[in-house]
Amino acid sequence: MALDLAFVLLLLLSALLLALLGGFLLRRRGEDRAGREAKEVLEAAREEAKAALEAARKEAREILEAARKEARALREEAENRAHALRQELEREVRARAEALEAEARRRLQEAEERLRGEREELRSERERLRTLQEELRSERERLKEEREELRKEAERLSKRGEALDARALKLDALEEALARREEGLKAREAELAEREKGIEQRLYQVAGLSPEEARRLILERLDRELEEEKAQRVRAALERVRLEAKREAQKILAQAMQRQASETAAQLAVSVVPLPTDAMKGRIIGREGRNIRTFEALTGVDLIIDDTPEAVLLSSFNPVRREIARMALEELLKDGRIHPSRIEEVVEKAKQEMKTFIYERGEEAALEAGVVGLKPGLIQLLGRLHFRSSYGQSVLKHSVQVAHLTGIMAAELGLDAGLARRAGLLHDIGKSVDREVEGSHVEIGIALARRFGEPLEVVDAIAHHHDPENAETVYAVLVAAADALSAARPGARRESLEEYLQRLEALERIALSFPGVETAFAVQAGREVRVIVRPERITDAQATLLAREIAGRIEREMNYPGQVQVTVVRETRAVEYAR
Repeated sequence: MALDLAFVLLLLLSALLLALLGGFLLRRRGEDRAGREAKEVLEAAREEAKAALEAARKEAREILEAARKEARALREEAENRAHALRQELEREVRARAEALEAEARRRLQEAEERLRGEREELRSERERLRTLQEELRSERERLKEEREELRKEAERLSKRGEALDARALKLDALEEALARREEGLKAREAELAEREKGIEQRLYQVAGLSPEEARRLILERLDRELEEEKAQRVRAALERVRLEAKREAQKILAQAMQRQASETAAQLAVSVVPLPTDAMKGRIIGREGRNIRTFEALTGVDLIIDDTPEAVLLSSFNPVRREIARMALEELLKDGRIHPSRIEEVVEKAKQEMKTFIYERGEEAALEAGVVGLKPGLIQLLGRLHFRSSYGQSVLKHSVQVAHLTGIMAAELGLDAGLARRAGLLHDIGKSVDREVEGSHVEIGIALARRFGEPLEVVDAIAHHHDPENAETVYAVLVAAADALSAARPGARRESLEEYLQRLEALERIALSFPGVETAFAVQAGREVRVIVRPERITDAQATLLAREIAGRIEREMNYPGQVQVTVVRETRAVEYAR
């Protein structure tokens, strides 16, 4: 492009030189001919210069346009290369930054884990030192008390020795006096025996009776005197026999009821999970039983593996735990990977799915009862009643039935049927958490209804559905009537099941009352309590003592058939990651 510009400039310069040369020739030549020739030459030079200038301008424009296009293409190519380089550099910088950030995060996590472990070790060491100090202090106090008691005992023994010496002297004197008195008594006894024989002979002579007749009269008189006493003894014997017969009859009836109720109890406390093959039983048990132990510890459900073909049993009185265990076991069987870490993951997933299931049951109950506008938290609590029973009756179905009955009665009376159904559906809402919160289900239900902003009519119905005489609204009276109707229908309630569940809950509550206990599960229909303790607080020796203490307290505070096995589980885990 620079060569083309130089060529154009050269043409312009040559045209100017020709013009100057023409002017110079015009001055050198004559006026006339020189003027004409110069004018012609000048005119020709001008035309030639103009043509050359026009051609040069045209060529310069073409060259300049081509140069601009080439410069624009080069600039676009340079910009594209610069943009690509910039993107590549940005990606490389971002990748390096992410790698550095991940490495820093990993190192920070490792440092936090090490620091947490060191803190835990330091905390446990402090606890151990504090425990040792307390034991040392108590031991010192005990030794001091024993030393004081020994000193007092020595003083008492010294005084007692002196008293014994004085008493020995008195005893010696008394012994001599007794010996002399004994000799006198023997002589007097011999004399009294002689006199008694003489009196007896004189009595026989005066009465005119032989010894046999006198003995017969005395026995007859004794029989008359002892007749009343014999009647009392016979009456006491009959009463004792009656009580023993009643006790034996109760025992026989109890055994018959237990045998007859086994099928019903199995239906309420046992779930059957089918297996694809019997070979899965070995995988469920795991090496040295670690899989089944982990499963039972995480779910609180007794996993029974017996000779039943292609099936295992899940036994637990708590239906929520049993359902979670069933869902988790079916997921494990479907996946095929069964080991402790996988079991923990699947059980946690099953617990989350159970929350969704409970919420869906609450929504279905509200929809079936025709109640709208319930808050999500209240629907969740309502769904928990699906797994709650009262005297063998499902509380959720009972609540829906009470809602329908209350709505029908309110409609007949010209009241708000929707509000009546709402009060009937929520009248037993306190039973959803009465096992976790202190207080009766009425008190808990009132607190829940107020917290979720329920109307005053609903709160009054919850508060007085067992004592409608003190109710402030007619809705509470309707709910009380509907509650009685639902509970009084044939087959609605079964008291033995409620007592059975209360006994199992009492077993778990007693076990959880001891310090160091993390959780407790009543399994095998209440014949065993499995207690999981914190290994940092309970040693192996203390675990044995804890099992004995729990068993003793169960014996003192509870009534139960047969025996209850107390199993204390102390597990220590060590976890490390290979990188």
